[in-house]
Amino acid sequence: MTQASVSALTSASQDREGNDPIFRLNSEARARAADGESILDATMGALMDDEGQIAVMPSVAEAIARVPTGKAAGYSPISGSPPFLDAVRRDLLGNSDLLPKSVAVTTPGGSGAIYQAIKNFVEPGHQALTTDYYWGPYPVIAQHLERDVSTFGMFSPDLSFDLEAMKRGIRQHIDTQGRLLLILNFPCHNPTGYSLDLGEWMSIAEVVRAAGEEAPVAVLLDLAYHRFGGESADLWIDAVPTMLETTTVLLAWTASKSFCQYGARIGSLVALHPDQEERNKLANALGFTCRATWSNSNHLGQLAVTDLLVDPELSQRADTDRAELVELLRTRVEAFNSAASAAELHVPRYDGGFFVVVFTPDGEKTAAVMREMGVYVIPLEGAVRVALCATPEAEIPRLIAALRAGVDKAEAEQGSSA
Repeated sequence: MTQASVSALTSASQDREGNDPIFRLNSEARARAADGESILDATMGALMDDEGQIAVMPSVAEAIARVPTGKAAGYSPISGSPPFLDAVRRDLLGNSDLLPKSVAVTTPGGSGAIYQAIKNFVEPGHQALTTDYYWGPYPVIAQHLERDVSTFGMFSPDLSFDLEAMKRGIRQHIDTQGRLLLILNFPCHNPTGYSLDLGEWMSIAEVVRAAGEEAPVAVLLDLAYHRFGGESADLWIDAVPTMLETTTVLLAWTASKSFCQYGARIGSLVALHPDQEERNKLANALGFTCRATWSNSNHLGQLAVTDLLVDPELSQRADTDRAELVELLRTRVEAFNSAASAAELHVPRYDGGFFVVVFTPDGEKTAAVMREMGVYVIPLEGAVRVALCATPEAEIPRLIAALRAGVDKAEAEQGSSA
């Protein structure tokens, strides 16, 4: 064996994939479009306008432009800019009794918040627990940290949230690991688009509270899409006090979605606990992880987002800009729901958010048929994910036709092999 054939990579790193499946399919779609094909790309979680251009909030562009360059060029504190962290905590918690029970750190987007949670609340070799439909990078992040993610069935037969399945998953984690990190990505769940109603939130809160009486429990609410959640957007906060009686509650916040600044990589992990000494430990642990990984987060982004959250005039304009985008997305959701129902596609309850799933016997086969028709979606186990955020309303009939064709093909092949 020659020296050139011997890899210095560790054994665990030698067979890594260098790209994410979503970005890979997005690149393929873009390449076909660049070659002149008519392509509908419903893969990427970025909000596009009806002309196919990425949606930008004018107030955000102004906030970024007016940050003094000398100030932006300096280092941010390790855990994040204190005014930014205070603004994020207030954005999530308002002036409620929960605010003084919280601490926070800045992270590179929502991904950084997930990383922080898994690193600090899951022991090496253990697993976090989440729904069986989930954002793909959850296990990727966990496995990179020498941890993993296990799942419970998200839906009951009537497509409501399966509380009993969650109970069984929690029971298994407490019995086998002696602790639990539960990840819940609501409202506007990625990939299904499902949002919990108030009854579901309160039932979950009671189960979590009971689990916390038995073992150390943390629950992470991944709130990436909550500003696009319609009437269900803020129901989660009613469940927090019950959870907080016995558990640590974590909130993942990101400017990627709230301010359509995916490339700025500005996020935060907010941790809540009723005990001051424990909050000190939480702040120290999260700050240590910041320093040990990305060190300082994007200072320019923190300064701009702080203005967007606390400056009354700028904040009002940002809310107005966002409301226009929420309305843009709402019209697509209504059009999709109507057309999907007419086409007899099987979908969960969907009233807002960037994504929805369509159930199918074979997600890979369905997605492959759709790609042949020039329509790109993300294949999942038993479903395909559709990024309505990237789908102009005028293209929804084409999308529905491709979905119906893809599901029909999967069902036909399933029938022939039965």
